[in-house]
Amino acid sequence: MTKQSGLGDGLWFGGYDLSGDIGSLSTISGRMTPLDVTAIDKEAPEREGGSRDGLIEYTSWFNPTAGQAHPVLSVMPTTDVQVTYRRGGSLGSPAASIISKQPKYDGSRSQDGAFSFALSAVSNRYGLEWGLLHTAGIRTDTEATSPATGVDGGAATSFGLQAYLHVFAFTGTDATITIQESSAVDGGGDAFADVVGGGFTQILAAGFVPQTERIYTARDLAVKQYLRVITTTTGGITSLSFAVNIVRNQTAVVF
Repeated sequence: MTKQSGLGDGLWFGGYDLSGDIGSLSTISGRMTPLDVTAIDKEAPEREGGSRDGLIEYTSWFNPTAGQAHPVLSVMPTTDVQVTYRRGGSLGSPAASIISKQPKYDGSRSQDGAFSFALSAVSNRYGLEWGLLHTAGIRTDTEATSPATGVDGGAATSFGLQAYLHVFAFTGTDATITIQESSAVDGGGDAFADVVGGGFTQILAAGFVPQTERIYTARDLAVKQYLRVITTTTGGITSLSFAVNIVRNQTAVVF
């Protein structure tokens, strides 16, 4: 893969696509606190991984339209908010997700008339996690859908996964979004099957509002090389717009 710019990126906030209102991202930080566990019989430091942390800092433009930056961000929700930055919008594009608090909504009106806000998404649980998009940006299904091919994870892994879902809009009766796996890109010779623990909560049209969810599998779950995201329904899907970021664990993790 060649070097890339940051053109064509996006930011999703709690099930809202705010990409068109975001001016820049100054920080996308995932970090781990190193713990010094050096014993007296060692001649050099010993360190182990400590607590995980994460931060996304960004600026937004003032847009008072319903569902856009100002009505969504000015509320400053006290509950946790799921935020995802996507580097591109293709299947397999890198994406970073964080369960966070929003501590500020600081406006600035410059002399030339530009009106912008400085914001932070500060990790409140799991740190910031980098994964791969398993939808091409925002995917819209108008019926139950099973893509023919999966996203290549590079190799099978043995330490489970986490997955982040944003549901932007839904009409219909109900929908269920599920992660499936195979050892072949198109399931040839190894039919796609559900990942154990890879199903999101059923989405219902009644009382629907934009929503998010983070799920995780067993820490020692073997995950095959190719993953895809399917939708199913019992009562019908008219239109379902959503995005999924999947994080494979390359080593054992504890949250």
